[in-house]
Amino acid sequence: MSSRFDSVPAVRDGLQKVDYLADEGIAGVVYLADRLGKPVLVEGPAGTGKTQLAKSVAESTGARLIRLQCYEGLDEAKALYEWNYKKQLLRIQAERVERDAGAKNWDEVSDDIFSEDFLLSRPLLEAIRAEEPVVLLIDEVDRVEIETEALLLEILSDFQVSIPELGTVTANQIPLVFLTSNNTRELSEALKRRCLFLHIDYPSMEREREIVLTKVPDIAESLADQVARIVRTIRQIELKKAPSVSETLDWARTLVLLGVAQISEAEAVDTLHVLLKYQTDIQKAAKELASGGSQWKKS
Repeated sequence: MSSRFDSVPAVRDGLQKVDYLADEGIAGVVYLADRLGKPVLVEGPAGTGKTQLAKSVAESTGARLIRLQCYEGLDEAKALYEWNYKKQLLRIQAERVERDAGAKNWDEVSDDIFSEDFLLSRPLLEAIRAEEPVVLLIDEVDRVEIETEALLLEILSDFQVSIPELGTVTANQIPLVFLTSNNTRELSEALKRRCLFLHIDYPSMEREREIVLTKVPDIAESLADQVARIVRTIRQIELKKAPSVSETLDWARTLVLLGVAQISEAEAVDTLHVLLKYQTDIQKAAKELASGGSQWKKS
């Protein structure tokens, strides 16, 4: 198996080129996953860049991204493969016409309706059969039922699929696999053992400042610094939903569009609806900012 990265710094540099700022821990796990051919289970709060990591790895390596979005009720037909029943029915009807016309014997049975022409590949089978390098993203794996998780485990263990009508399909190349989880339920120990583990938490204030500077064009360093400080303070409050990194970026873009150079208390409070999504959280944050107890102003 050819490696995508030569070293941990190469991972970090490659991701930085596509505007994903990875710390040493993230870069190290991606490097090991690439070298060992093991999936990565990425856990952490929503909006911390778990999904974006897989997208950025694909972009930085020029690999094809194949995404399986998980949800309650996802089954083998939607995750792995299914047969094109409408096309099969049309073929059977056409053969009946031919038989009625005498072109075929009545006892001749169609033996090709379970061939490649009638197979609909879903993300898992598509990733296994791909000839080119692939990054497979299994997003929000904690949303699927135990039975579907067992299917994922079987495929990720051997990177092959058994199709009764066609036989065993073995991977042409081992895809780099990322499974993301928001911890809505506990995943099985078997799945966890199969994967390398990576926890992505909210970034440090310094790293979030760098993310803002990277992702928000034309923002001044002083404003990016203030944004990171305010967000850090707000995340320390007991909230229903702490602001994600993507919401930090939305807030920073909003402030730039409004022509804000230095955030005042009033401007912070007036734009909190961009950063927070529950009225109770907005009220708590506004009270914290108004109390003077927060440390969002640069000393």
